[in-house]
Amino acid sequence: MRFLTLITVLLPCLCGAADDQLISAPRFPAPGYFRKHFATPLPRIEMQPPVRLQDFVADAKLELSLRNYIELVLANNTDIHIQRLSIELQRNAITRAFGVFDPVVLATFRNTRSITPSQDVLAGASTLNQLSQPLNFSYQQTLESGTLYNVGFSGQKLSSNNTFATFNPALSANINFSFTQPLLRNRGSYVTRLPILVARSRLRSGEYNLQDQLMRLLQFSENAYWSLVEAREALKVQEQGLALADAFLKRAQREVELGATSPLDIFQPQQNYANQEIFVTQARYRLGQAEDTLRRQIGADLDPVMRNMPILPTETVLPPVDDSAIDREMVVELAYRKRPDLKAILQNLDVDDLNIRQAKNTLLPDLGLTGTYTSTGRGGPFVQRTNVFGLDGTRGSIVRTLPGGLGDALGQVFGLDFPIYGFSLSLRLPLRDRRAAADLADATVNKRLNTLRARNVEQTIRLDVLNAVNQVENSRASVRLAQVSVDFSQKRVDAEQKKYDLGVTTIFFLLDAQNTLTRAQADLVTQSAQYRRNLLNLTRVTGELLEERGVTVQ
Repeated sequence: MRFLTLITVLLPCLCGAADDQLISAPRFPAPGYFRKHFATPLPRIEMQPPVRLQDFVADAKLELSLRNYIELVLANNTDIHIQRLSIELQRNAITRAFGVFDPVVLATFRNTRSITPSQDVLAGASTLNQLSQPLNFSYQQTLESGTLYNVGFSGQKLSSNNTFATFNPALSANINFSFTQPLLRNRGSYVTRLPILVARSRLRSGEYNLQDQLMRLLQFSENAYWSLVEAREALKVQEQGLALADAFLKRAQREVELGATSPLDIFQPQQNYANQEIFVTQARYRLGQAEDTLRRQIGADLDPVMRNMPILPTETVLPPVDDSAIDREMVVELAYRKRPDLKAILQNLDVDDLNIRQAKNTLLPDLGLTGTYTSTGRGGPFVQRTNVFGLDGTRGSIVRTLPGGLGDALGQVFGLDFPIYGFSLSLRLPLRDRRAAADLADATVNKRLNTLRARNVEQTIRLDVLNAVNQVENSRASVRLAQVSVDFSQKRVDAEQKKYDLGVTTIFFLLDAQNTLTRAQADLVTQSAQYRRNLLNLTRVTGELLEERGVTVQ
């Protein structure tokens, strides 16, 4: 059965902040940055009621075709939503992997007042009183090439009662640039982006696993639908058998009343009727159990109005039997191309290759080139004095004070009047790195294991497909034989009824023929429902279930 137009978008059943809003990371100083970091409330998670159930209510019953049922399953099934949300964690891991390239701003300011007693006359005061106010600002970021660069600015204001101070308050400023470039380990954009590539590969593997889990959940849900259809038709068969037993019991009672038969012959029709009542009761309980299972699949058990509403499946029990032969090898090759669990394990091989590259990177010596450039400046009011100490031992006096300020210090900084620059090479060479060697060995072993797992999955897929084909072919034959059995059972009932009317047979043979007909009809229902299940299983093991049902994962 193929649904050509059914396209379903999976949506989470939890209501709260959207996933893209939670994972967004706006840049400073955009307005979204402040809303994200200071005004975003805690996410509220609220369970939403099941949707679209009222669309299929008619005459106080929930009428569901298989297509409508699948739509409700995809919209309301809790297990499917759990699988859908689990993939978001792997999608967030990609964003997290980009975090290594996020820039960072560091800023510090300190205000320190110190009053200390002087130890000698050169301290400039008997009690030294100083106020220090340093400010530091830096911006650093790692580039895809592995280069770590830093741009910083620092300034300081120092006020003191030191009589020897030339600038008071003294202002100093400097701006510095530095970079560190790995030359061997962690060098190049491919190495720095390995965590991102790994996260993306794991996301693709997770998407394949999601498709596999979704197919299994859909198969379970459809099986529940066909179980309900089977239970409904089985109840009809048993009710027909009960009606037939009731009619014959009434006829037997009438014959006893008229003296046509012995009163001893009434017990067998009565027993047959009592047994048929038991079968009807059991069939009704099985139908109720199947309805409860179906309500769980579509979320109707969460709605107080829907949880007790009868469910009416509109699909027929007798399947269209296709007698065309199934090409086993072609179906196996199709499964190799379509099965998402095989795609997931093959995707893990790509992750293993990336992990091997990471392990090989850690074996390299850590050689880095560092460069720095700093420009400094000073400023503030310049205090000009006479000789610091006079010939008679007295201190010099202030001649004049030249005005100055922060502009002087910044002018010297950006004028590059007092540069400081340098380069350095640093080498970290492990003489024996057992940890890195073990990590590389683990990565290699994991790839071998996943390669063997891929082969194992291929073998399992082949066996699953061949078994599924055998089950479908067996069900085809079983349905045909069950139909033949029903035809012959009906003919036998008709024959025994005529013979009984003519008085050439006993009531035992007529009742046995009626019971045989009821069992044959029940077996036809069972075999027809089993054919539906086996055909569904074949569609699942070949990986075509989502495509056949027109379901897309977004």
